Amino acid sequence: MKKIEAIIRPVKLDEIKDALGRYNIHGMTVTEVIGCGLQKGKKEIYRGTEYTIDLLPKIKIEVVAKDSQVDELIRLILETAKTGEIGDGKIFISTVENAVRIRTGESGEAVL
Repeated sequence: MKKIEAIIRPVKLDEIKDALGRYNIHGMTVTEVIGCGLQKGKKEIYRGTEYTIDLLPKIKIEVVAKDSQVDELIRLILETAKTGEIGDGKIFISTVENAVRIRTGESGEAVL
């Protein structure tokens, strides 16, 4: 099993949820986060004073999937989240050793 963490633009969340749903992925964790990367924040003017916002709002989506699904899920996220501009986000993939469903005690891929 693999854990896919995608840091994306907030405006892309609904599109990505819909795309994952069409692929029968309904279990996910969504977190509002702030961060910085190549985008390096943005400058805004408030009451005539310019200031820099260093940490920008992003969304982190976490999905645990079977190894056989990972390439397709990454493709779906890439196609859906990409605008071509700096700040589109990143995808991180890590190995999950096991998963346990608390209600039943089932473990492994059966809980996905």
